[in-house]
Amino acid sequence: MYQPLDGYRILDCSRLLPYQYCTLLLGDLGAEVLKIEEPGRGDYGRWVDLKTPGAERMDFVMANRNKKSMTLNLKAEAGKEVFKKLARHSDVLFETFRPGVMARLGLGYETVREINPKIIYCSGTGYGQSGPYRDKAGHDINYISIAGILGMTGMHTGRPVIPGVPFADMAGGGVFPALAMIAALLGRERTGKGQYIDVAMTDVMTSFNINNIASALEQRDRGRRRPYNLHGKTLCYNTFKTKDGTFISIGDLEFKFWASFCRALGREDLIEKHYARYEEGEDTTEELKAIFASRTQSEWVAFMKRVDDCFAPIHTPEEVVEDPHLTERGMITTMEDSTRGETLHIGFPALFSDGLHYKRSPAPALGEHTAETLQTLGYSPEEIETLREEGVI
Repeated sequence: MYQPLDGYRILDCSRLLPYQYCTLLLGDLGAEVLKIEEPGRGDYGRWVDLKTPGAERMDFVMANRNKKSMTLNLKAEAGKEVFKKLARHSDVLFETFRPGVMARLGLGYETVREINPKIIYCSGTGYGQSGPYRDKAGHDINYISIAGILGMTGMHTGRPVIPGVPFADMAGGGVFPALAMIAALLGRERTGKGQYIDVAMTDVMTSFNINNIASALEQRDRGRRRPYNLHGKTLCYNTFKTKDGTFISIGDLEFKFWASFCRALGREDLIEKHYARYEEGEDTTEELKAIFASRTQSEWVAFMKRVDDCFAPIHTPEEVVEDPHLTERGMITTMEDSTRGETLHIGFPALFSDGLHYKRSPAPALGEHTAETLQTLGYSPEEIETLREEGVI
């Protein structure tokens, strides 16, 4: 089975789902991920109640397979010494504290690269390590606000609409740091040099917003507006309610798909309305709403099977886990877990010809691998017990 990152060691000092997702991707690809957690409390993203350890979150179980957990107090001098020993033998260090925290702990990049010149040291934050916003607190909603994404939603509602997925978190905190780390590891293979990487969620979202920014510049500088709209203002790219109160989506930006859809309905007269605007109360809008309201969602799914069209039923999360296409592709799968029993998991979102071996180990218990890790660093059982008594682990 395929494990392209087998042999690489990731020292993971991140917390919460977005960054857990980042190291999930690296772990699924075969890297050895050691999760450093606060003694007693751990990554507070473990718990349903973020303030108090207790019931375990299902997304934590899903996002932390293929990882080991070690508790370590980074404020204690003995804890810092352990951490430095770990860094000496790691390929990547990933931290997500506010800018300057690791440096104040004496564990910043300049210190760590003295220990390990080849280290790939990645800092993930909302606004980055520089710039006037670097010290601001924030969440996904704030990052997509600054990047101009939230301002492009809800045009037909009168106010911005918060997306159903925290895109800045999952892409800017999850996918992009993983991509940058893998790129730096590839670069190190050529140059032998380590690297410091500063990934800001807001930067990633600004990059993702290329379409809207380009469209705005076209309109400002050239006076040219695109005929279609991807934000709910075009009939051919929108959502509609069905007879049973559920919803469907159509995405017929290309003329051939819209024409195919209209012909299947026996409504060739609508073909010329390809880029008509969605306006409540307007005749064509109300007519199309009535057409979709004449059938249930399942009836539309059956009807559209014979139509070459960009159509899909709008699933709830409960329906996603039952979807036959996602199940066949392994995106909905299960994993054996000696502690939790068989658990549902989301598969790795790419298929490799040799078969990616990503179901290796379930999410670890808090501190499950602390003693094991210390033993590999040369600590004796007596020394480990002393560290435990002193609150270092």
